[in-house]
Amino acid sequence: MKETVLVTGGTGFVARWCIASLLKRGYYVRATLRDLGKTEAVRRSIATVSDATDPLSFARADLTGDDGWAEAMEGCTYVLHVASPLGSVAGGGRDAYVGPAREGTLRVLAAAVDAGVRRVVMTSAAATTRPPLASGLISDETRWADPDDPQFDHYRVSKILAERAAWKFMEGKATEFTTVLPGAVFGPVLSSENLGSVKIIGDLVAGRPRFLPRLGFWVVDVRDLTDLHVTAMTAPEAAGERFIAAGDFQWMEDIAATLRTGLGTDGRKVPTRRLPTALVRLLAPLSPDLKPLAPLLGRKFALTSDKARRMLGFSPRPVSTTVLDCAHSLIKTDLIKTGA
Repeated sequence: MKETVLVTGGTGFVARWCIASLLKRGYYVRATLRDLGKTEAVRRSIATVSDATDPLSFARADLTGDDGWAEAMEGCTYVLHVASPLGSVAGGGRDAYVGPAREGTLRVLAAAVDAGVRRVVMTSAAATTRPPLASGLISDETRWADPDDPQFDHYRVSKILAERAAWKFMEGKATEFTTVLPGAVFGPVLSSENLGSVKIIGDLVAGRPRFLPRLGFWVVDVRDLTDLHVTAMTAPEAAGERFIAAGDFQWMEDIAATLRTGLGTDGRKVPTRRLPTALVRLLAPLSPDLKPLAPLLGRKFALTSDKARRMLGFSPRPVSTTVLDCAHSLIKTDLIKTGA
């Protein structure tokens, strides 16, 4: 009998790829949605990369409420908790991010434990392992970031506190627990919804910003991230472990150069000039968009994904492939305009 996997937040960028990957591997998949009116749109997007969509079903459940979670978990062997309820708190303060992320995670975990789920894999963030800026320490799975460190914006604070609460809640539970900690997630899109960090690629192709700040990212392809989730779901050695999912580090100017070279005429708008860091620091206090980025300007954090590579065979593809596949998919789906 085929096993059933629950994937939370079925409209999400990572969630859709997880659903497609699970279907290709022969699992029954149940995806949670806040609005069941989106079922056909999700199914159509999955069908573009997976021939098998019949074993896909949906359940109405919202991370901000208890209703529907017991029913969604019924008969599930595994849970991939990918969702984070940020859509309803955009523009809010720290508590507006932290509360929904933490309580939503605990709601999913409690329902999974009550249903006797074998293992839950939760998507967190590589930033949850980041040490203080000037420490010289390497981010790895043994480290926990300080949520009061001013380098972190509200979103990353919510990830830190939600994951910490999750590990504490799962202590002593029969249900196994694993977390996956991705860097900046790029790659082909299946929908225009919930694009997250993919917006960085879309903006660059569209010519925004005109000048590039000295910001960098540890990049992971959504397809490699999805494979890691599925491997972490079943590998015996993954139970009770954290895994950083990241490929190579790229400055924005590196990503821009890849786009401009690899897209041909579609890359004509990609910016080429760097914005002086001193000027960004001067302007940051005056801009809500720049202010959270100021501590990160010009910094390359040391980070290792050796644990995921060694234990689970994580093998990320080249960043250039990820970036160009991401851009091509955005152009193909008409999510960005490349004309003059």
